[in-house]
Amino acid sequence: MTQTAEAARPAIRPRIAAKSGLFLFLGANVAAVTVLFVQAGVSQNVLITIGRLAGVYGALAMAFQLLLVARLPWLDRRLGMDRLTSWHRWTGFTILWTLLAHLVFITMGYAEVSDKGVVDELVEMADTLEGILRALVAFAVILVVGAVSAKFARKRLAYETWHFIHLYTYAAVLLAFTHQIALGQSFAGSESAKAYWWTLWLGAGAAVLAGRVVLPLWRNLRHQLRVTAVVSESPDVVSVYMSGKHLDKMPAKAGQFFLWRFLTKDRWWQANPFSLSAAPDGRSLRLTAKALGASSAGLRNLRVGTRVFAEGPYGAFTTIHQQRPNALLVAGGVGITPIRALLEDIDGHVVVLYRVRNQADAVLLPELNELAKARGAVVSLLTGPDQAVGPRGVMLGPANLHMMVPDVHERDVFVCGPPGMTSAVLRSLRELRVPNAQVHAERFSLAA
Repeated sequence: MTQTAEAARPAIRPRIAAKSGLFLFLGANVAAVTVLFVQAGVSQNVLITIGRLAGVYGALAMAFQLLLVARLPWLDRRLGMDRLTSWHRWTGFTILWTLLAHLVFITMGYAEVSDKGVVDELVEMADTLEGILRALVAFAVILVVGAVSAKFARKRLAYETWHFIHLYTYAAVLLAFTHQIALGQSFAGSESAKAYWWTLWLGAGAAVLAGRVVLPLWRNLRHQLRVTAVVSESPDVVSVYMSGKHLDKMPAKAGQFFLWRFLTKDRWWQANPFSLSAAPDGRSLRLTAKALGASSAGLRNLRVGTRVFAEGPYGAFTTIHQQRPNALLVAGGVGITPIRALLEDIDGHVVVLYRVRNQADAVLLPELNELAKARGAVVSLLTGPDQAVGPRGVMLGPANLHMMVPDVHERDVFVCGPPGMTSAVLRSLRELRVPNAQVHAERFSLAA
């Protein structure tokens, strides 16, 4: 490294720039659709006006949702997939409620005008007006997707099952768009309104196509990854080494992860998020995974030469966000994998706290110690029962954290590990009043 993080720090932090740009884009479009709605004229019936306005905002939320799930590299490496997925979740609820309001208020308004019952009016509209039936189907699909995305249902579904159901959202978006074309008053209100909505929808669709289809296909055709070695790190942890073509051109950074598909007859359809466990060197890539399920356990059975389809790199858990000259890296369990990669790449003096139940669980520890020795870093292995990292745990509590790293306020802190440990460390950092801009944690949270 020829520059320190302090010297290389941009004038505007990458996360702030991306967040500000995204919300300015959303705000500008909210203003635009509101103006177009008013220009198209409001109904004399208040319920119909409210229903139409809810439909317009619901359509905008759908387009914004597509942008959030497009996995565009510029946004992803600045905001992180976990943050984008969280916004995706809340945008999904916004879509659900705005479309429900659209359906209810429009139906009630027209029922009031025609002096019919609400159900009779809805049936008549579906039978006589083009696009209504498609809109009802779209709303039903969104209800189903919303139900399986609720926390209690999500925990009971395999990722592949949830992902497959979630893909029907794209069909719902298409049906809703055709409904808007057929009956949307603000869509057909003027040529400028048509141009705006067509530009918005085509732009959102192009973003999804580019980020989710074109870019992954192009990168995999270019790099042609294959397994070169499978190494057992412990009884339940395995490392997979891969090589390919032009890996020096792959824009991967230490701390990022890929969605890996190993193209065997029994695994090609499974996509699993695993971090790089070594900094990319332009010649090979490595992941290290713990056998937490049948999919990750099967990695040790991979054969040398197996082709790999990798989507990514993803994640904002990188040195692009480093603010201070020195750093603290906190890892728990197999969360050591991105931390070990970061240790190769990060600037300044580094302290590593590695939390495990016992020393036998400390995978990659010899590598960590060797790297630490080479670059003058400090590695501390913290062992003990799980209760020590719970809500009342003290091993990574504020007092102990400050005792182990007295200058923690002057460091960037990167945290990766099980949810309980990560939450405990973040809570300790808040109590120690470490500035939020210096705290970096990313959880694997995937949107369909």
